[in-house]
Amino acid sequence: MAVTMKNIAQALGVSVVTVSKVMRDHADIGAQTRKRVLDKAQELSYRPNLTARSLVTGKSRQVGVIVPTLLHPFFADVLEALSSTMKEDGYAVMISSSMEDPVIEEAAIEQLLGHRMDGLIVASCSTSPAKFQQLTEQGIPFVLIDRFFPNFRTNYVGVDDRVVGRVATEHLIAMGCKRIAHIRGLEFTTGVGRFEGYRQALQLHRIRFDPDLVSPYMTADGRDWQQSYFAMHNLLAGKPPDGVFCYNDPMAIAAIDVALQAGMRIPRDIAFIGCDNLHYGGSLKAPLSSMDHHSSEIGVRAAKMLLRLLKDRTAKANRRVVLQPSLVIRESSLRRGRASGNGRNPHN
Repeated sequence: MAVTMKNIAQALGVSVVTVSKVMRDHADIGAQTRKRVLDKAQELSYRPNLTARSLVTGKSRQVGVIVPTLLHPFFADVLEALSSTMKEDGYAVMISSSMEDPVIEEAAIEQLLGHRMDGLIVASCSTSPAKFQQLTEQGIPFVLIDRFFPNFRTNYVGVDDRVVGRVATEHLIAMGCKRIAHIRGLEFTTGVGRFEGYRQALQLHRIRFDPDLVSPYMTADGRDWQQSYFAMHNLLAGKPPDGVFCYNDPMAIAAIDVALQAGMRIPRDIAFIGCDNLHYGGSLKAPLSSMDHHSSEIGVRAAKMLLRLLKDRTAKANRRVVLQPSLVIRESSLRRGRASGNGRNPHN
């Protein structure tokens, strides 16, 4: 059976109230008594009942995090930084995946709140902010990351996706590309923003927009690489592009594989750039140029924003932190004589 505070109290000949005060780090317990209680608790392998404690204090010291997938390295980086920051402040993190399904996301929100989470951090796959409006009205602290809802003001941390798309496309233009394709992501603010940035870059450089060079994300339940695999085959079936901007790095890697299988030289025949700057991007057969979203910083900033809300319920809400991406140039887009070198080129 689980060891209780009563067991500790009986073993030491002190009151349960004394043990309880030690566990709550109460100030009126002497150092010697505190040490005796803590030593005995460790000896007996006592584990505090966090659920019971939360019923008394109204705080669980836990936060819930929901992301669309646990497979994508971008979200893994965000979660690692976020969890580390919350842990430094004494909070545990419970993680859930919505699998890009709004119904699963809403059920996960309810389940986490049912476990008395103090707050939530969500990369939402929903097309409507209705659930988050409800959370706002209920006074539940939460922060959105990566994706947001237009015309819905709330706490948010992410990257400027229009700048992502514009800078990525302008880089391909600088490399001499004339027929630049874009393999899109889902119709959230991330996918829409990057597409708008792509179109903006073409317009700024007086390159005609060709809808045949844009491959939409076809379904919400497929893997990124599968979507990109078929999209790249379709692009090569007609007049091939000489540059491709992909919604994320896994899609770029799949597209590069298709081009290589078709006997094309990279970047000489087709230059590629992705988004995410995955850790292994430089180790690929064609090291991948990418837009760095500063995923770890998103995690840290989101955690600190939520901690601020948890510590001060009167703190200013509806704060937006929009990070600027960085261009990382590698061999997949670096056409000879077009740039002085590769590496990280911050965009400010």
